[in-house]
Amino acid sequence: MPKNPVHKLLTEKIEFPDNRLLVQLRGALDHNLRHLEQQLQVTLLPQGNGVLITADRTRAKKVRQLLETLYADLEQGHPVDHHWVERGIRALDDTESWHAPALHKTAHALPPSGEVALRTPRRQIYPRTNKQSEYLRALQQADLTFAIGPAGTGKTYLAVAAAVTQWLDGRVARIVLTRPAVEAGERLGFLPGDLQAKVDPYLRPLHDALYAMLGPEKVERMLSRNELEVAPLAYMRGRTLDESFIILDEAQNTTTEQMKMFLTRFGEGSRAVISGDITQIDLPKGQPSGLVQAAKILQNIPEAVFVYFTHQDVVRHPLVGKIVQAYEQAQAGQRKKELARLAED
Repeated sequence: MPKNPVHKLLTEKIEFPDNRLLVQLRGALDHNLRHLEQQLQVTLLPQGNGVLITADRTRAKKVRQLLETLYADLEQGHPVDHHWVERGIRALDDTESWHAPALHKTAHALPPSGEVALRTPRRQIYPRTNKQSEYLRALQQADLTFAIGPAGTGKTYLAVAAAVTQWLDGRVARIVLTRPAVEAGERLGFLPGDLQAKVDPYLRPLHDALYAMLGPEKVERMLSRNELEVAPLAYMRGRTLDESFIILDEAQNTTTEQMKMFLTRFGEGSRAVISGDITQIDLPKGQPSGLVQAAKILQNIPEAVFVYFTHQDVVRHPLVGKIVQAYEQAQAGQRKKELARLAED
């Protein structure tokens, strides 16, 4: 660890009563500790039933707080993996005395221990960022939820998990998953097979999430009983869906007419989730996005909850978050140039 010319380093030990949980806290080959060292610029050394922390006083206090919170999460049954550790890092306050440039500033405190998970037959699913926690609360409480943000933030996966748990609890009678079949620089007409074969690739991410939570056999039974429907958005026209959990994925590629059509489909006892990334619109040039318009038109309706994700909420490979951030900065720079050019004109 590089020497800090301003703050004197100190070494203190934090002890944990359960060595089995301590092993999980450290991670395989102490991976979690190494990640904390890299991100927080401290030294963490396993010793007996605890961990030695070497850092300046401010950092040592924050790292102790984070390790204690992660340990409490383990006691509550949370699997403390790389993503959960990263969540804790992001939640630390980024004060002037906390010289860790890799951290992201956030108004939230450390992630609460004992947070309720979504339980599906094959896995328990926990929110990995504070924004995901906000999203899960909306999925459980709101009749209409919009999730807007970059890829890799769990928008679709968590929505499917919420749909599965509410179906298992008997809160809804069926699950309907849909997305527009819009080509991302490709043409459906050139793909082999009939219409169903052409649109299946667009629906595959939804199938994959269902298989991971329920297993292929249960998914097939639900399909055969009409308790589950996975179909292109065009199939929704003219229908009323009662007692259903309806998810519209890739909503940035809906037209104004398609979005209005979808928003008027759900009936009594139903709830709808609309997710999309407005930075990846594949509609023809000049065609407005139904998601962008809906976010403006419906923003003052209390029953419509909007959850906005950023690159800080990406839970895939850490590089994905950096890529998303780089594109956001490039787009912001381009907009600034365009505004300056307009001002000159």
